[in-house]
Order: sequence, then C-alpha cells, then structure tokens
Amino acid sequence: MQIGPYTIAPNVVLAPMAGVTDKPFRQLCKRLGAGLAASEMTISDPRFWNTRKSIHRMDHAGEPAPISVQIAGTEPQQLAEAARYNVDHGAQIIDINMGCPAKKVCNAWAGSALMRDEALVARILEAVVNAVPVPVTLKIRTGWCADVRNAPAIARIAEDSGIAALAVHGRTRDQHYTGVAEYDTIAAIKAMLRIPVLANGDIDSPQKAEQVLKLTGADAVMVGRAAQGRPWIFREIGHYLATGEQLPPPSLQEVRDILLGHLNDLHAFYGEPQGVRIARKHLGWYAKDRPENAAFRAVVNAAESADAQLRLTGDYFDALIAGEPPALSPAA
Repeated sequence: MQIGPYTIAPNVVLAPMAGVTDKPFRQLCKRLGAGLAASEMTISDPRFWNTRKSIHRMDHAGEPAPISVQIAGTEPQQLAEAARYNVDHGAQIIDINMGCPAKKVCNAWAGSALMRDEALVARILEAVVNAVPVPVTLKIRTGWCADVRNAPAIARIAEDSGIAALAVHGRTRDQHYTGVAEYDTIAAIKAMLRIPVLANGDIDSPQKAEQVLKLTGADAVMVGRAAQGRPWIFREIGHYLATGEQLPPPSLQEVRDILLGHLNDLHAFYGEPQGVRIARKHLGWYAKDRPENAAFRAVVNAAESADAQLRLTGDYFDALIAGEPPALSPAA
C-alpha cells in the first residue's frame, strides 16, 4: 500500500488509540511487524500543546519512518495550524480523527461527531491538505448512527479533498465497540475510490485479516484492541498474508523479554511514578489469557517502583517458564 511517497509494508497497521498507542507501544508494534503506527490523537487547540500529556504525545524522536500523527478538533484553520505544527516537529503523515466515538470527544463535535456535518468535513479536509506538504489521511466510521450511514458520502468528499488514504471502522458512532463490525460499507467505499482504503474493526487473527481483505477489497487492515497485550499479532498477520502459513505463538521466554523491554521503555519514557502506573494496564493485557491473571494483576498493581514492577513481572514469567506455579505474593 502506498501513502504518498511511503510504501506501507506489510499492509497491517496499528490503529491509533488514546491512552494506548504512545511512543513505546508504537515502536514495539513496528518492531513486531506493523507497517504503520499512528500516534494517539493530539488536540488541535494550541493552548494545550505544552501540557505534559501533549508533549509526550508529540514526541517522535528516534521513531522509525513514516511517522504518522493523528490530530483531532472541529475548527478547520485550527486543525490546519495543528497539522503544520506537527509536521514542523517530525510528522511525515497527518491523520485526521473523525472516528472516535468517546462522549467527551463527540460532545465537543470532534471525532465521529463531525460526520453529522458533511460541509464542515469538506472545509476541514481541504484546510489541512492545503496546509502541509505531507500526505493527509482520514479515519471515519460507517456513520453517526444506524439510520445515518453516510461514510460513502464522506469518503467521496475525502478523495475530492486530496486525502491520501482512508481508514474505515466497520461500526457507527452509536455502536462504540459493541456488536459485530460490518464490512459491506467498507467494500462499497473501496469500490468507489481510487485512494487506498484500510479496513478496521474486529480484526483479531491472521485468518480474520485475510477474510476482511477479501470481503472488502481493502488495501490494508487496521488492528486496534487485538494488539493490546499481543503486539506480535502484526508479524502473525503479515506472515500469514504473505505465505498462507500460521506462525507458532511466541514462547513464554519471548513474551517475557518483550514485556520486560516494554516496561523498561515505559519507565524511561514517562519516568516514575507515571510509567509504573501506565504499565499496569499493559501488564493486565499481557496476562489476560492466563488462569492466574487476577492474582497476578493484584500483586503487580501493588508495585510502586519500576524496580519492583520489573522484578515481580520477571519472577512471574520465570516461574511459568520453569513449569512452576507463580509465587503470587508481594514478597515474590
């Protein structure tokens, strides 16, 4: 898949997720096979660009190209200025968020709420595309609600505005993440556009990725929640799409090494205690399929220092590797 001058290979992309796709997680997913990983959405209002959260979200030092930054907002010129600001700070692709279903975002008429005003969508897209010399991409949903599935109309506006690629989540805004993603709308959009289309929603295995690509004709798949605690899903999907063969799951030793490396990166990026706190949700996702998950989380969540968190996690996996019951106590 081609986005401007950038070849995205494999055609498996990490979905931007607020509170999840920070720099340490993006870099990990790219190392494990994601062809592209966009940042968490950054607010377009310049009053918030110097907050601690925004500074972390706009940090792309050492990140492999292409660097994609997602912006969110409602005012065309403000979004255009945010795009310029992020390009000046390293962004090589600008992604516009019109897919977030969160109430606090939609109440401000940002995210997927923008799909209710097609004229405003056109003004935003034209302003941002004309503001920067890099490719601009867009993420949307199938519509605002079941009775207003206007994604095809938005898709046409996007292509006419110069958008370089379009990602479509197979749910309406009012579905949030409930129910089952539908792909007919994505297929219809792909059939009518010349630009690349990415299919998003419920892609949680190599087989599902292949199925969705066949159903929609999309150029790539976008993986979100299924990558939480399982960042190696990108290499699994990429390998399967390329060869038709399924990779074996990672060994406990590899999972241990990946997780400890991820924790170290989180601690280094955020410092203590923020890095320790943010790491807790990732630890829960990594352990969610283990029978002792609840006990593990209770112990590791009690860790207040990076050293304790790393030690408890390492001891947990070392016991699993040795075939022994993990010693799930704070003194472990």
